[in-house]
Amino acid sequence: MTDELYMQRCLELAMMGMGSVSPNPMVGCVIVKDGQIIGEGYHAKFGEAHAEVNAIKSVIARYGDEAAALLAEATAYVSLEPCAHFGKTPPCADLLIQHRLKKVVIGNLDPFEGVNGKGIEKLKNAGITVVSGMLAQQCTALNRRFFTRIYQQRPYIILKWATSANGYFAPEKPAQQWISGPAAKKLVHKWRTEEDAILVGRLTATLDNPALTAREWPGKNPIRIMIDSQLKTPSDHHIYNKEAKTIVFNEQKTAVQDNIHFIEMEDMQYYLPQKIAYQLYLMDVQSVIIEGGANILGQFIQAGLWDEARVFRSGQSWETGIPAPELNPQKSTITDQFTVEKDQLTIYKNNPL
Repeated sequence: MTDELYMQRCLELAMMGMGSVSPNPMVGCVIVKDGQIIGEGYHAKFGEAHAEVNAIKSVIARYGDEAAALLAEATAYVSLEPCAHFGKTPPCADLLIQHRLKKVVIGNLDPFEGVNGKGIEKLKNAGITVVSGMLAQQCTALNRRFFTRIYQQRPYIILKWATSANGYFAPEKPAQQWISGPAAKKLVHKWRTEEDAILVGRLTATLDNPALTAREWPGKNPIRIMIDSQLKTPSDHHIYNKEAKTIVFNEQKTAVQDNIHFIEMEDMQYYLPQKIAYQLYLMDVQSVIIEGGANILGQFIQAGLWDEARVFRSGQSWETGIPAPELNPQKSTITDQFTVEKDQLTIYKNNPL
């Protein structure tokens, strides 16, 4: 096997922490001796052991008294630079040094202020050979949420909507009418388990009365966020139930009532996407899916404040309706397209100028 294949395995392991480690990054670790994987691990939950700790534990559990000698001749592959600071857990760089690893191969440097090259420096100062930049592009893509938060001081923003075959987003008269099919709905619920939060505007919350939970896929519910400047959404609507933490951005009050957090904002008619993005950053929300309505989606598109757009196109046409949001083709690129039963899913990425 090659270094690239071992790092690819790190990425596969890291993905197993999706939805459970934020605001930390996803990290996988593989320990190799003489071309054989002798241990592996990943960061499974925020506040718990990091990938390197779990990988070394797996070697010790498997080899017992032989583990120390094996580790001293082994290479550790880690998708992100081992941490060098005391946080929720001790520094992973110190752990690798303690077990006298011979070599460490790293995917990305960790841009977090407490690390950012310090982990590599510790390893080198201890006489450990360090190679960095292995599958760096893939490692960056894996942790794009984490890197967006560190570099841009905002969450990773995903736009999501469905459109009829002829470009309509919702009925002209207020009503709930499904566009995409059951498989698309289940996929959306899977996405909700992978992100920190989900956001809708007042009209969507009032007219559609969505629960905004992940009830059709195993995993955690996202934080629900509603934009309701005048607090007009009825209190008996699903968004106010106790199934998930809910944040309501408004112009009336700041208060906490059970799982509902009201956060007052001034002048919400101005720079609303920027204000929301910064508030969520301050709250350690690392990623958010914006599901509607058309006005909220349009504001984020107009502000250029988005990273991915996931758009379902149905095979059926409507006679009339509200036009679906449109992305500027010069500022967006199609990265993937899939067929989901009778719907077409297109994934776009933002190309900021």
